[in-house]
Amino acid sequence: MEADTILANGSVITMNAEREVFREGAVAIKGEKIIAVGTSAELAGQYQAQETVDCSGQAIIPGLINAHTHVPMSLLRGLADDLRLDVWLYGYMFPVENQFVGPEFCYWGTLLSCAEMIRSGVTCFADMYYFEDEVAQATAEVGMRAVCAETIMKMPTPNAATYEDGLRYCREFMERWKDYELIVATIGPHAPYTCTPEILQESARLAMEYDVPLKTHLSESSKEVEDSEAQYHMTPIAWVDEHGLLEAKVVAAHCVHATERDMRLMARKGVGVVHNPTSNLKLASGVADVVRMSELGIRLAIGTDGPASNNTQDMFEEMRLTALLPKGFSSSPTAVPARDALAMATIGGAQVLRLDHLTGSLEVGKKADIAVVDLGGPHIMPHFQLSDDNLYSQLVYAGKSSDVRHVLVNGRFLMRDRQLLTVDEAEVIAQAQRVAQKVDAFLAKREEDLLDKMVAIGGLEEREIYEVQVKAKVDEEAIFAALHQPPIEIVRRSEYEQYDTYFLFADRSKGHLRYREDIPVGKGVEAKPGYRLTLMGPTREREYTDSVILRRLRFRSAADRSLRFYREYFQPDEIKEITKHRRRFHIMYKGVRFEINLDRLLEPKHDEVLLEIKSRTWSSSDAERKAQLLTELLDVLGVDRERLVKREYVDF
Repeated sequence: MEADTILANGSVITMNAEREVFREGAVAIKGEKIIAVGTSAELAGQYQAQETVDCSGQAIIPGLINAHTHVPMSLLRGLADDLRLDVWLYGYMFPVENQFVGPEFCYWGTLLSCAEMIRSGVTCFADMYYFEDEVAQATAEVGMRAVCAETIMKMPTPNAATYEDGLRYCREFMERWKDYELIVATIGPHAPYTCTPEILQESARLAMEYDVPLKTHLSESSKEVEDSEAQYHMTPIAWVDEHGLLEAKVVAAHCVHATERDMRLMARKGVGVVHNPTSNLKLASGVADVVRMSELGIRLAIGTDGPASNNTQDMFEEMRLTALLPKGFSSSPTAVPARDALAMATIGGAQVLRLDHLTGSLEVGKKADIAVVDLGGPHIMPHFQLSDDNLYSQLVYAGKSSDVRHVLVNGRFLMRDRQLLTVDEAEVIAQAQRVAQKVDAFLAKREEDLLDKMVAIGGLEEREIYEVQVKAKVDEEAIFAALHQPPIEIVRRSEYEQYDTYFLFADRSKGHLRYREDIPVGKGVEAKPGYRLTLMGPTREREYTDSVILRRLRFRSAADRSLRFYREYFQPDEIKEITKHRRRFHIMYKGVRFEINLDRLLEPKHDEVLLEIKSRTWSSSDAERKAQLLTELLDVLGVDRERLVKREYVDF
């Protein structure tokens, strides 16, 4: 019988159901498929090959499967590290993606990732990003196998202004690639916290219509779970199930904080879970309980996650961590043996991606997706042959991506003797550096401007605000009595506990930020806090008579993230906290609206009550008029000019 290629004289690790290993083994290939697996002597007697590749001292294994990554993000590798997940995503990744991600970005980023993954023995990967048409095109040109999921979410994405646009893109993308052998085109609703019930339902319907796996992120961080339970009274996994997502062939990345009930639900629904140990450690998300998941029968795979959060796509590193971490957490050295870790990176990945009829093991009839690994390096010597477990241990605990010598997909060499055959590596690296220089310049400029940093995370409500104001030390009861006399008319009143945190910077010309938490107090008032972030310019634009100042509050936004987030994102040089009890009166005086605050500083402690009168203004003539009215109000309220205060609260 004829064969195109025989890989001979190596240790063949099949990863078939019986986990057969042939120490002096061979694999025969004809066209795209494996036509025989066995000992070298058996195959030499049965097949005539156009080429026989001597694999002495090497392991012949199924190509590794990176079951979760974001390949274009290789262009963002090393950009923003050692940050929490929310700061990393909302402070850096999303803004940079909105600025730079396009078809060209995704094309070159995919080629860079393909080069990296081929060098580490990966023959198939599952991607989830934007412009997946370009991801699929670049992957097909290289000759790798991939599941490509277009990310969809409720916010605008780089290639979809609305989620309806995203759904249309997904359908067209899936239709275009549905008959291409190496590419499975699908949809990827990003995560429960970025999707609506409608998005989840439409995504599941589309995936089921095309009979393809659906990719998503689930329960990656403890905050995600806590927020879901606070908002919906259920975990993210239970919530997506309630909205029908788990009816599809779901491939769920992370599941670090899946509960016992979540895991049982996923097992019942046939969800495949992708373990991403390095990324989860680097982002301090935790470690998924793959031991318990395995006990419950959940199909498990391994992924690297994106190269911006890992920072490599080296599956040898992931296999090693997959085997080691459960041992440390369970105090059991038998947890996830090397054999199981390799299975998760090969046949397990294929099963999770629903590709096990094509790849994941070295069996007759399957596609010839193969990696050949050199076992001769000093870090992997010596060799023992007590059992097949010695081979698994060599690969998982001692093997490195640099040991990969040959890689084939569909019977075609993509790398031979460490030489990439389908990627112009030098050109790809040059293009990657070109993109990096542009991103560098963008972020360097943004880091110098607090407004740019505020804009990057969204939520601006008001543009530049000017206000005239004056402060004084007063007798609270006297002011309170004066406020209830003509010509002052009280329109509205309220009372607050106010907690201000100021972010100060060494370069005072940048201005400073104030994070404010307002908690309403009083009889019958709901104590629901409000949060605001204000960018403040130079303290004084102008000073009028009686210490009335024109102050610039440059921009304001709702503070919809935690104080910790803003602290880590803006990285101030100094932080100052002010706590005060505020009685606020909105008044009319001579047809003009003013805000009067009676403030008692609690921290730092200040014995006297401070009066603050202010009004917003939009022009110099309006500011002049209101400054004059402020001076009149001081007289109406009986304020002693000797007790005027020129300091801002941040200066107390």
